[in-house]
Amino acid sequence: MEPITFRPLYMERIWGGRELHRVYGRTLPEPALPYGESWEIVDREEAQSIVRDGQFAGKTLNELWTQNREEVFGSGFPNSKRFPILIKILDARDDLSIQVHPPATIAAQLGGEPKTEMWFIADCDPGAKLYVGLKSGVTRHDFETAITDGTVADCIHAITPKSGDSIFIESGRLHAIGAGFLIHEIQQNSDTTYRVFDWNRLGLDGKPRELHVAESLASIDFNDYEPSMDLPNGDTLASCEYFKTDRKKLITGESIGNPYPSKFSILSIIDGVLESPSGQTFGKGNFILLPVNSSALKAMEKTTVLQISLP
Repeated sequence: MEPITFRPLYMERIWGGRELHRVYGRTLPEPALPYGESWEIVDREEAQSIVRDGQFAGKTLNELWTQNREEVFGSGFPNSKRFPILIKILDARDDLSIQVHPPATIAAQLGGEPKTEMWFIADCDPGAKLYVGLKSGVTRHDFETAITDGTVADCIHAITPKSGDSIFIESGRLHAIGAGFLIHEIQQNSDTTYRVFDWNRLGLDGKPRELHVAESLASIDFNDYEPSMDLPNGDTLASCEYFKTDRKKLITGESIGNPYPSKFSILSIIDGVLESPSGQTFGKGNFILLPVNSSALKAMEKTTVLQISLP
């Protein structure tokens, strides 16, 4: 079976930019609008990945997952109604809101979905900062006072990563992406985000964006102090019950296939070029679903990929 690719869905965001065009050569829907997110692999009621070409052309990811599961994805997966992983590219030209996703233990009572994710830094400006966790010693009382005073930013721990770094953002971890990042985000299939502070900004409609202070306070892990970027465990950048992400560095002529013989995987090409046995080529910024019985792809030059799978 040939590799499967999907049409990306572009999301306009006040903090977005045009890096998807500049870095990946993408043709964006409008010539001057800021696009902050490209949803590459998504199966949600409000947003669907659609197969670009090949034998499944025009099918949605949900149709593949519900109608062709064993044929495309393999066996042994839970009988969920939707594909359980969501993958995005984020282009942050301005600071995102300081936010949190609800832990599984309280998400339902807050009316949301839990969301654990990871970030891979594909590119970043010199000195660009991520905001993750709390500064040492900040208490819940301190944080609540800062919300009232408008000084929440002073409570958040800042990290200055470099391209190629990654970090795991478990539900409950306070976080924000600062200006100057191009990030590949792998996450649970969820779209629940609680904003606790938005830098006193106005939204695209000229009004302050909605905040979710009560929900945020209920979700934040107030014992999460000053985390650092993650250290890889061999090839593995992140592994949890929701997804596993490995970084593979291939030399010219080296092949890459599915890590488990009975399961699919998704490849995100960070740099380089892969070629299928039929001669299809996939370059930087491409996302490829390798069906369970697909042949391996060959690196046409030095190539780095993220390989994402379900545990």
